[in-house]
Amino acid sequence: MGAGRLYTAVAVGGFRRYATYRAATVAGVFTNTVFGLILVYTYLALWDEKPHLGGYDQAQATTYVWLGQALLSTLALGGGGVEDELMERIRTGDIAIDLYRPADLQLWWLAADLGRACFQLLGRGVIPFTFGALFFPVALPTHAATWVAFLVAVALAMVVGFGIRYLIALTAFWLLDGTGVLQMLMITGTFCSGMMLPLNLFPGALGDVMRALPWSSLLQAPADVLLGHADPWPTYAFQAGWAVALLAAGRVVQSVATRRVVVQGG
Repeated sequence: MGAGRLYTAVAVGGFRRYATYRAATVAGVFTNTVFGLILVYTYLALWDEKPHLGGYDQAQATTYVWLGQALLSTLALGGGGVEDELMERIRTGDIAIDLYRPADLQLWWLAADLGRACFQLLGRGVIPFTFGALFFPVALPTHAATWVAFLVAVALAMVVGFGIRYLIALTAFWLLDGTGVLQMLMITGTFCSGMMLPLNLFPGALGDVMRALPWSSLLQAPADVLLGHADPWPTYAFQAGWAVALLAAGRVVQSVATRRVVVQGG
């Protein structure tokens, strides 16, 4: 089997694996919808007081909320991607089996995470977003090209998100328990991606720093493309730059870590 076919099969396997968790998917759709309702009414009240806050009108702000709910699990903004399983395999020593596979460790887990992300987008993201579009004023593009540009930004966001989480997962080679690191990832991902508030709302130097961090590639970048607040090509360049940097850093750390695989599970 060629390398391309191998990693495609891994991605398809990741998609099918998450598709079997039907009850969890239904519960996730319900949770995202309820949380979206809480956020959208908060946003509506805030934008009533300060129209065009952050350069968004009320319909755009509402769209941003439901887009965030669609991408929350897709991009594992609060955790929940393959990093949990990878860290557990490192802790127990099962990672040694992965290292013996005739496949690249990083690309294997990237393919698995892309399969997971695609399922979460379709299985858990579309329904809350559609619900929001039906029952609240939203600002959706009318040109198919904008939707295509948005999906490209989402695909790049998937790779950036994996790059961040893969680096976090590799810390398990040195830590006995990755719970604290995962909790820090959840807090940072939720805040720095713009999940709670659009990064446009952060003033001055703070806003500039937040938008320069890789987490802004996850939600803020695709949202700006969808809402017409950013030119797609510079956005792609920013996302691709972070994707390459994070994957390269992950490869370096992986090389160092796998030289001294420590079986922490006994």
